[in-house]
Amino acid sequence: MTTTTSPLFDELLSYTKELEQNFDSIPKERKDKLRSLSEYLSGKWNSNQTPKAIIICTHNSRRSHLGQLWLAVGADHYGFPEIETFSGGTEATAFHPNAVNAVRRAGFNVEAEDPDASNPEYQISWKVEMEAYKAFSTRFDESPNPTKEFAAIMVCSEADQGCPFVPGTDFRLALPFEDPKAFDGTDLQDAKYDERCKQIGTEMLFVMSNVELK
Repeated sequence: MTTTTSPLFDELLSYTKELEQNFDSIPKERKDKLRSLSEYLSGKWNSNQTPKAIIICTHNSRRSHLGQLWLAVGADHYGFPEIETFSGGTEATAFHPNAVNAVRRAGFNVEAEDPDASNPEYQISWKVEMEAYKAFSTRFDESPNPTKEFAAIMVCSEADQGCPFVPGTDFRLALPFEDPKAFDGTDLQDAKYDERCKQIGTEMLFVMSNVELK
């Protein structure tokens, strides 16, 4: 990894440093999968290419958005060159408000012109000098998602089984996370969404911490 000063917002930087302390808790089998993504990204950067990665789950509403954001944050945190991250689903719904709130609690800046729309477009940032990410729900095979030479990371078993073939990908990884949706409307709702945000953040940061540039 590189050793530049992290540009993240102060609150998010503190959150990120806490997540880095959790690397040892990742199971070995899981680490091996994550390192394969590190090697893919390393290969792209070392070939002077901008890596592209799409995180896919069924509804593109929770886990896939978290994965997309944390992969991009990890690249900035460790000072790597440009990376293009995307998220998509086997169907489009909306970036779920509970997941949006978990992102806010982590320290991201999140704004939406019309949060009551059926599929709101959120403007998300994590450092001062950046063009805000536009986060909304899409199918994995629709614009603006990539069409060739990209990594496809499947973060739910349903999407992995439902997409036996992702056209254009040159790297595919099954990396399922439990869905916090089961806790919607319960007393554990926020805690479970925060738990999943932290787990996905920890693993995406681990990926970036293992990238090696020549």
